[in-house]
Amino acid sequence: MFQVSFVQFIDDVTPEQWAALQTAENPFVDYRYLQALEESQSVGNGTGWQVHHLLLHDEGGALVGAVPCYLKQHSYGEYVFDWGWADAYRRAGIAYYPKMVCAVPFTPATGGRLLTVSGSDEQVGEICRLLAEALIEEARRLNASSVHCLFLPEREVTVLTDEGWLLRHDLQFHWSNQGYEQFADFLASFSSKKRKNVNRERRRVREAGVEMEVLTGDELTSEHWRLFYQLYRFTAYKRGGTAYLTEKFFELIAEHMADSVVMVMARENDRYVAAALNFRGGDTLYGRYWGCLTEYDSLHFETCYYRAIEYCIAEGIARYEAGAQGEHKLSRGFLPTTTHSAHWLAHPQFADAVADYLDDEREQIAGYQEMLQAHTPFRRP
Repeated sequence: MFQVSFVQFIDDVTPEQWAALQTAENPFVDYRYLQALEESQSVGNGTGWQVHHLLLHDEGGALVGAVPCYLKQHSYGEYVFDWGWADAYRRAGIAYYPKMVCAVPFTPATGGRLLTVSGSDEQVGEICRLLAEALIEEARRLNASSVHCLFLPEREVTVLTDEGWLLRHDLQFHWSNQGYEQFADFLASFSSKKRKNVNRERRRVREAGVEMEVLTGDELTSEHWRLFYQLYRFTAYKRGGTAYLTEKFFELIAEHMADSVVMVMARENDRYVAAALNFRGGDTLYGRYWGCLTEYDSLHFETCYYRAIEYCIAEGIARYEAGAQGEHKLSRGFLPTTTHSAHWLAHPQFADAVADYLDDEREQIAGYQEMLQAHTPFRRP
């Protein structure tokens, strides 16, 4: 017999209990990361992200499953866009919010959402199904319009679609390590024109007198983190966006998760002018946040892409996910990759309409991906 509960703080379980849920390969479902979001008040009261994590205990009281979950009063910070759905509900006189979102806030990176202890495929599948059922039951109890599980691994996609959830596709651009020994090997796979473009961009940064550093773990001082937050916040507001994460969040990451951080910093005349924050988990590097004080030709590409790729090659890391969107990544060696989300809508008529919409959208995305594949920078065999 299993026991379902929903909690408002990840502190309601211990780090050891959470770690048993196969979370080691992804930094964003790491207990320390989710705890930092909560302790820093980046999520919680006043943010529109009300913590509502699902826990599943067995009859012996052991935690066997969990879902990082939030009650949402808006659709900001999700990167799977449903504003059109919300508007359709509004025009029909039906409340779209609150909704339930199973994801890592502000983080468009694929990773486990239906977290389980290890076991046979049958055991894990059963726990996942129980988690999915519990989410729907809770949505009905709260009169939430819907449940959205974002950036899912394929195993969880299969579980949820088998249970009748609606499948949504999108595209990101990811880099894959083909056994390169150095950056020059990677560029050697490019066509001559595209290779020259990359070399030209890197040369422009050098000629501007900008020096690059790649820092990890204990190499990062409190001053590095303070400067990074300034860059992150300045860039977010300069672009008319929102700096969702508080300075306290970065302080907590520095204190508890520095071993998962890879920071690329750019310096001119002993002054830091740009930085990119990456997280390492398993065989993947994840690019997350970027900030700069002044625009330099090609510095974004050097800081966010080329130095990170060099790091992956040196460390034998298999993949680099550089964040959401960005067709400009294609010509720099990032290939279009399908991302998945699954959705349950309580209203039957809207669920049918959204299902039809998603059928068309998946077809359009597949066509777009095929078109992009024809324009990669790599030499034709």
